[in-house]
Amino acid sequence: MRTGCNVFLVVFCLAIVGIVGRAQAHAQTIWGSASVALKSGESVEVGNVYYAINCRSLLKSAPEVEVLEGPPGVTASIKEGMVLPRVGNCAKRVPGGTLVLTAKDIEDPSYTPLTLRFIFKTKDGERKLSHVFNLSLIP
Repeated sequence: MRTGCNVFLVVFCLAIVGIVGRAQAHAQTIWGSASVALKSGESVEVGNVYYAINCRSLLKSAPEVEVLEGPPGVTASIKEGMVLPRVGNCAKRVPGGTLVLTAKDIEDPSYTPLTLRFIFKTKDGERKLSHVFNLSLIP
């Protein structure tokens, strides 16, 4: 009887250790978000930015972007141009741009989320959308 209790207690403790031991700490990682790595002084084109419905652009002016939250020295801009909307299987390009992330002088390596807000001035009014990137900065 006493042996059965001891066996149960050991199995129970091992189960707790197994569950706690599997817990991984992914500090500041947002699952499902794109990851971008930048070196000091580097720029990278991340993707196309557009606002279209049924393969027709609703934009009255070029899209804008602003950094809501992120490390200092990282800027976001949009390079204007015609882009191909892949989501709707469109055959023709629409007005929009390409998102460009730029890192200035980086002194220490870091890994942090970068929250951007995209502003679209459309025929139906102003639309604001946000997107989060996992940003890795390397000096």
